[in-house]
Amino acid sequence: MEEVFFQDQSFNNINLLQKGEYDNCSFNQCDFSNSNLSGYKFTDCLFNSCNLSLTKLDKTTFQQVHFKNSKLLGLRFDTCNEFGLSFSFEGCQLNHASFYKTKIKKTIFKNSQLEAVDFANAVLTEAVFENCDLTQAVFDQTHLEKADFRTATNYTIEPENNTIKKAKFSLQGVVGLLEKYNIVIEP
Repeated sequence: MEEVFFQDQSFNNINLLQKGEYDNCSFNQCDFSNSNLSGYKFTDCLFNSCNLSLTKLDKTTFQQVHFKNSKLLGLRFDTCNEFGLSFSFEGCQLNHASFYKTKIKKTIFKNSQLEAVDFANAVLTEAVFENCDLTQAVFDQTHLEKADFRTATNYTIEPENNTIKKAKFSLQGVVGLLEKYNIVIEP
């Protein structure tokens, strides 16, 4: 089957997508859950109010892709094409997703649920976690230089096991850096 190229198109309320390249396209209220988007290429695209939960992403290309108000449960971003991998997330559910060993500098996570997300060995330099819930998110050997956690909640990050130079934290969030020491911090 020959791959196709789509540019400047809008796709609404669909659940099947033809394999190919999508440039500057928008996907609105689409349900691609449990599908296979392996090998697809998305550049400068918007996924708005979509469900991609448990979708296969082997060698999928995401370059400058914005996910907004979308359900992205259990996605394996670590299997995507590494070349130019870049995206942002706003109002998304990313619970149980994996970014293991990904290099996603300056990624913006805004108003999103990131429960039990695997960020181990990832490069998240200058990433922003604005109003994000990071309950049980895994940070292990993660590069978090200049990352912004000031409005993030429920994270646990061990400074000894991660690079956090010049990362930003709020005063109440510092508790997430000290949790392993089992100390009591009172106001």
